Amino acid sequence: QVQLVESGGGLEQAGGSLRLSCAASRRTFSSYATGWFRQAPGKEREFVAAVRWIDGSTSYEDSVKGRFTISRDNAKNTVYLQMNSLKSEDTAVYYCAAAVRGSPWSPPSKVSEYDYWGQGTQVTVSS
Repeated sequence: QVQLVESGGGLEQAGGSLRLSCAASRRTFSSYATGWFRQAPGKEREFVAAVRWIDGSTSYEDSVKGRFTISRDNAKNTVYLQMNSLKSEDTAVYYCAAAVRGSPWSPPSKVSEYDYWGQGTQVTVSS
């Protein structure tokens, strides 16, 4: 069983920055990709960004492109989400997830494509 532990959430003002971390209990075994999702109250969980371990290719949800950056540290089995220019609409619980398989075209972006999930970390952006 792989455990994913998120950290780095908190309260930030609009325009500020936060960096989230997702640490895996072991080299995501033969994990194909790690992604970040978020869920605001009363809304469905939505894709934010993902990175593929084998080549570092990334994908982003349109509203975060140019503001958020996902990266990985293979040696530490850790994925980061650098969030800049935060907006109030970024407020949500952020989850990291690991997928064991995927297409060769791009990292997975659907909730159903991910196999393991962390517990989430709260991000609150005040306007």
